[in-house]
Amino acid sequence: MNFMPATGAAIAVLALSMPAMAQESAAFSLPELGYDYDALEPVIDAQTMELHHSKHHQSFVDNLNNAVEDGTIPADANVEDLVASASEYPTGIRNSAGGHWNHTFFWQIIGPVEEAGEPSDDFAAAIDAVYGSMDEFKAAFEEAGAGRFGSGWVWLVVTDAGELEITTTPNQDNPLMDLAEVQGTPVLGNDVWEHAYYLTYNNRRAEYLSNWWDVVNWDEVSDRYAQALAE
Repeated sequence: MNFMPATGAAIAVLALSMPAMAQESAAFSLPELGYDYDALEPVIDAQTMELHHSKHHQSFVDNLNNAVEDGTIPADANVEDLVASASEYPTGIRNSAGGHWNHTFFWQIIGPVEEAGEPSDDFAAAIDAVYGSMDEFKAAFEEAGAGRFGSGWVWLVVTDAGELEITTTPNQDNPLMDLAEVQGTPVLGNDVWEHAYYLTYNNRRAEYLSNWWDVVNWDEVSDRYAQALAE
């Protein structure tokens, strides 16, 4: 049988197809946002969203896939298990697993203003019972986020007792980790790393935290609250 040499066009096609094949075989992948990079403007600008998603989040995905390749974590590992047992892994795995989980969560609980919805009656009632009102809750959440020293996250979680609690974590830690000071199921969370807001707000983290409410997807948050209570 005679084989014809590949033409330049055929080689180009093969080259273009290789990244897609590698992506399909990767243990971890970057999730789609579900909205355009400019969909959250003016609260979060398009350039920040693109860098945050395609660069920062992608780096955590790449680090995890590299860890699978070098045998640091098993090939069938999932991010939920890595986060839950974070204390058993090196700091790099803890940071990458946390970063992947945190950002996947973050993209889902924010979105365009027109898709924000409203807090469910049950969720709003729980907020009122603990914090007095939604406005008082927002003020407490913003204060916690502004007070988080250095880089990290501010969260609203449902504890094992079914109670709402605001907490913060450093770096890419989250309340699902076995080493978290306050453990619980996140229903709301904001990224207070500078890369999340610096291009628009510079060092004005408090302003970012205040404006951020306009892009919170309350339907998603309410659903997560109901699911956390049901678990």
